[in-house]
Amino acid sequence: MWRECSAALLAKAIGELCFEGLLTPSGSSDGYELRFDDAVYAFSARRTAFGGWEVRPGSVRRGAPGILGDDVVEECDDVQRFVVDAFRSLGVDPATTAGFLAEVTATLAADVALAATARPAAELVGLPRAELDGHLTGHPWLIANKGRVGFSADDLARHAPEARTPVRLPWLAVHRGLAGFRGTPELSELAVREHELDPATVERFTEVLREAGVEPSAYAWLPVHPWQLDHVVRTLWAPELALGRIVELGEAPDWYLPTQSVRSMSNVDSPERYQVKLPLRILNTSVYRGIPPHCTEHAPVVTQWLRGLWGSDKLVAEWGTQLLGEVASVTVEHPQLARAGGVPYQWLETLGCIWREPVVLGEGERSWSLAALLHVDRSGRPLVLEYVGDTDPAVWFAALLRALFRPLVHFLYTYGITFNPHGENVVVVTDARNVPVRVALLDLVDDVNVSVERVPARGLDPDSDAPVLPRKPWAVLRQYVVDALLVGVFRPLASVYPLAPERFWGMVRGEVESYRARFPAVAGRMEEGSLTCAEFLRYPLNGYRITLGYRDLAARPPVPKTGTVPNPLHDVAPVPPPDGW
Repeated sequence: MWRECSAALLAKAIGELCFEGLLTPSGSSDGYELRFDDAVYAFSARRTAFGGWEVRPGSVRRGAPGILGDDVVEECDDVQRFVVDAFRSLGVDPATTAGFLAEVTATLAADVALAATARPAAELVGLPRAELDGHLTGHPWLIANKGRVGFSADDLARHAPEARTPVRLPWLAVHRGLAGFRGTPELSELAVREHELDPATVERFTEVLREAGVEPSAYAWLPVHPWQLDHVVRTLWAPELALGRIVELGEAPDWYLPTQSVRSMSNVDSPERYQVKLPLRILNTSVYRGIPPHCTEHAPVVTQWLRGLWGSDKLVAEWGTQLLGEVASVTVEHPQLARAGGVPYQWLETLGCIWREPVVLGEGERSWSLAALLHVDRSGRPLVLEYVGDTDPAVWFAALLRALFRPLVHFLYTYGITFNPHGENVVVVTDARNVPVRVALLDLVDDVNVSVERVPARGLDPDSDAPVLPRKPWAVLRQYVVDALLVGVFRPLASVYPLAPERFWGMVRGEVESYRARFPAVAGRMEEGSLTCAEFLRYPLNGYRITLGYRDLAARPPVPKTGTVPNPLHDVAPVPPPDGW
């Protein structure tokens, strides 16, 4: 199983590094090859949209000089060996090679654990979303998508999504000299507490504070991830614990499962309660998974602002697009590090929480993370085919575009607002036949961007003394839809979906052209931030880590641009939406 998973990860590594332009294959009689300083990798592959490469697992052969001066060519399934060969040829800093190899190895170990307990796609269809997340294979673009630097093997067995192990959350009481609660107007701190905790638990926690000799009302309460409590709070925050400025209250009774993002936890005992986003000082998928204080502080404000736009838009109501509001939060800044200046960001994001609304389902409805579209079981069966079932594939995909892509285009061009609609940030809601009917969007304060241009329909932005949301020009703003959805989801989906590429991408373009015809007043914005231009800027997610290395930085740096990728929407004939919209 190790070799099987390594061969699959090797194929992905070759394909994605070629897609990002870090490696340039040449054609050979048997397919393609990469020539490094002391090794040659030959493989079979097919080209996909956006200049992508889909390498066939098991097709890779490695050639190297033998001890007698002849070339030795053998089948290769060793992703670790490939990383070292490729990085040596690219001149990557050895420390970066070591860090990346560690992340790749951790990812491979997680893939093996997933494979050992994998279930056929047909058995996954009926799972609740929180459980299904533990069966998904991770980010389709990032090679080391389960690096989780900081987790031990025991930690992974307890806290990784693929472990599928429920945990109870400890709670802390933090003195208001350190902590600040924020909520939407209808939510008080007491209301959140009563929503998340049963009366007996509230009384038990209150008694803990009384026994500690402190006034309960002087403290804000919040959950903490058990790993973070043990590895960060009890060490970095030891003085505050010793002096009673932070008090450990104990565990709440509900059980939670981690989502694909690891740090967000879903309540499996009481799904109507909030999902909780908690900081973890682990490095995973490019950055440390803390929560910046500005995000906890502004999350409810951004939610309330977006709700105002939602409530006044008839099209949003027609599509049923749901906003998973980040309705309450607690911000806790470290009393010393926050004023030190220039401190690496992961040390400033260690404590706090965001409470997020759950998905509300109607009678007979189901839900799953958008990432589920890309899951393929060990037999090669795509999960999406189980969702499609006996529905015509074109009809099913049109329903997905209507539920997902159409609202994103609307928010982008009418309001100058973009989300980050990757697989973890979108929940697809379906009817009883698994046909998409609407989507729910999440990760608002962290991933919402707005146009530099003031858009009348958007009204006043939710700013105080400084901008709360990042402002981007139209050409950059559209890139979130391009990279997260078109490249990150639709590119791999098109490879497994039962539609010809011309039809698949033609239906996507059809939605864009339909919107353009319906709303001519936004034609200028659609030109500046075009989704149908000849090419897009390329933002290399894997190259980001390879270039950046593993040094500590005071802020999350932006992903650098490296060239362009061809746009499959540019030349394809648009296929009008079947609903005539």
